[in-house]
Formats: sequence, structure tokens, C-alpha cells
Amino acid sequence: MSITSSAALAAIIDHTILRPDATEADVEQFCAEALQWSFASVCVNPLNIPRVAAALGGSPVKACSVVGFPLGATSTDVKRREVEWVVAEGAAEVDMVISIGTLKSVGAGPVGEEVAALKAACGTALLKVILETALLTDAEIVAASLAAEAAGADFVKTSTGFTQKGATVEAVALIRRTVRPDIGVKASGGIRSFAEAMAMVGAGASRIGTSRGTALMREAHFGA
Repeated sequence: MSITSSAALAAIIDHTILRPDATEADVEQFCAEALQWSFASVCVNPLNIPRVAAALGGSPVKACSVVGFPLGATSTDVKRREVEWVVAEGAAEVDMVISIGTLKSVGAGPVGEEVAALKAACGTALLKVILETALLTDAEIVAASLAAEAAGADFVKTSTGFTQKGATVEAVALIRRTVRPDIGVKASGGIRSFAEAMAMVGAGASRIGTSRGTALMREAHFGA
């Protein structure tokens, strides 16, 4: 995709606050910043979704929740119930974590089955599938991306930001080459500057997840 302005970049940023020590005031600040800069969404842990949905209500900025976060190591049934709850509480977008150990043990078949179940639970909410690319081989990234695509995912996402490495240009480019053009690619984890965000977009990212959305916008506008 082509990004020609800071406003265009802002429109694809998921302003993300997933710290375990995030306070209600912190979450409310992120919502205010997202409204100020017209970000795509505010992405939070499930407990904060009702607050975010209320703060963003009536605006184009979406409420986004993570599910099975950050390890992905819970059952499909537990993740499905989590999806149902966050959607009922106002989440318009859901970022789920796959079962990484399952993928490595038996392949991508169960990943696709889980994605399909969670996509059905989403209703009209978008579903983004987090692969945790730092823990996967290229072949595993391709297999999981294809399984997610076939199961109805709206986006394939690189990372949680909670392992040793987040998004890389190489992983973003690999996912972009693998999935259909109508499937989004979200780069997330460790994106801390405007230049890094633009590099991810150049590699094929159509959504950027970062806790530094406001800093990126200030850098784009003021150079700092």
C-alpha cells in the first residue's frame, strides 16, 4: 500500500496498550490520543474493552481486544468464549494468538480449525491472527498464514511484542507474499519510530501495532 502522509499512516495504526500494569487512566489517555490523531483502533487487554468502547463510541476509532494473549496456549473453547465476551462488550476487532506449540507439533491444520471457530464467534468484528513470527521458521509462517487465510482471517499479524523479537521487515514481506491481496498484514512488536513503521509499510504491512503511536505522529510532524 502507498502511504503518502502522516495522516495516512495514522489511519492504519492500532494504538496499543497491553502492559499488565496499565491503569484505567493510562487506557483513557490512549483513547484520547487515538481520537486526537484518528488512529485505526485502540488495542487493549479484554478487561479494558468496556472502558475503551465507551470512550470511542460514536467515533471512527475502533475498540480492539487481544484474545489468548500473549501465549496462545489455551483451548479453542476458552478463546472462543473470550471472543464472545469482548465482542459483546464492544470490541470491533479481535487479535488472537495461535497455539504456537500445536503448530510446531502437528502442523497448521488445527490452527485453521481454531481460526475458523473464532472467526465465527466474531460476528461482524474483524479477526487478526497473531503468529509470533520470531518463534517460527519461514515454512511455519507460510503454513500458518495460509491456514489463517483459508479459515477466514481478516489479517495475519506478526507478533505479540512479548517475546524476544517483534516484527521484522522480512517476516512482513513473507506474509504479504503468502496471503491474498485482500488479506491484511499487521506488523506489531518493537516498532518505535516513524522510519521503522514506514519500513513495515514498504514491506507490505497494512496495519501497524505500536504503543508509540503518538510519538510516531510527533516525529512525522515535528521531527522528534
